[in-house]
Amino acid sequence: MKAAHITQYGEPETALEIVDVDKPEPGPDEVRIQVERVALNHLDVFARRGHPSDDDDFPKRTGCDIAGTVDTVGSEADGEWEGTNVVVYPGVSCGDCEYCLMGEQTMCSQYEIIGEDRPGGLAEYVVVPERCIEALPTALDFETAAAVPIAFTTAWRMMITTGGLRPAESALVLGASGGVGNAALQIANRVGATVYATTSTERKAARLRQWADEVIDYTETPFTDTVAELTDGRGVDIVADHVGESTWQESIDSLAMGGRMVICGATSGADPDIDIRSVYQAHRQIRGAPMGNRVEFRDVLSLVARNELVPQVDCTLPLEDIAAGHRTIENREVIGKIIIDPTTP
Repeated sequence: MKAAHITQYGEPETALEIVDVDKPEPGPDEVRIQVERVALNHLDVFARRGHPSDDDDFPKRTGCDIAGTVDTVGSEADGEWEGTNVVVYPGVSCGDCEYCLMGEQTMCSQYEIIGEDRPGGLAEYVVVPERCIEALPTALDFETAAAVPIAFTTAWRMMITTGGLRPAESALVLGASGGVGNAALQIANRVGATVYATTSTERKAARLRQWADEVIDYTETPFTDTVAELTDGRGVDIVADHVGESTWQESIDSLAMGGRMVICGATSGADPDIDIRSVYQAHRQIRGAPMGNRVEFRDVLSLVARNELVPQVDCTLPLEDIAAGHRTIENREVIGKIIIDPTTP
């Protein structure tokens, strides 16, 4: 089968390679999926660039957001899955620890992510645990489904479960044209909150205005100044920051007294230089919100199936053009998600 492998750290054109490998066989409690669509994330880019905690074990195969059809199952898996269209929840946990029993899979000490810790879906076929698959709602196509798992599950965890955003509150969403950012923006808008969004171009801003009360071009002025102006100096109740070190202090300064900053990533770096007095003296909180649990995944999948949340697909590329997808994400040119189609010759 064809697969996209990261064979070394470096630029997309040199680090990514389309290879022929054996079709994987499912273990006893696993299923094999013929992949129809898989979405790219910053995780894919980070795996190619390298990270201090990486094991430098090549090749690597990423691809966390997977939609496709079960073509065979392991000896202990339910045979009725064969031929079923599915979407994958990419978190794998032990199922027995105190956190798993609470339904908090991402807190498990054995937690792994398909496409990061296990071979991902950037291939014609992928093997995943049976417990990670969800039947594809009939209202969804593969492309839309692949845009849901990481971005919308994380955004729901951030804005609703962890952030506790309410209709009478206000929220600032950074990087609102990206996958997680746009999902967070839509969720905040659906709640009924007053929503401000940051982006970098008028092309992106034009798309975001359908969900945002105000769109802020952070390249023209510091967004904390614009937030202060828009809120008469009060600030917002929640800031959703997946950017990291380059925006942390501005995000904190944009919060109202007692406001909450919810974080799920560090695309610009993981070592922010902040004044901690700007947190505790204003009763502010910083709350971590990595990808949500299985219940939250089902919640957002249901909302997408009902068209109450609408994943934005920037473009769909064949597997052979994966380097172009990586480059688009790195250049911050994307609106929503880039989808890879492994079925295209």
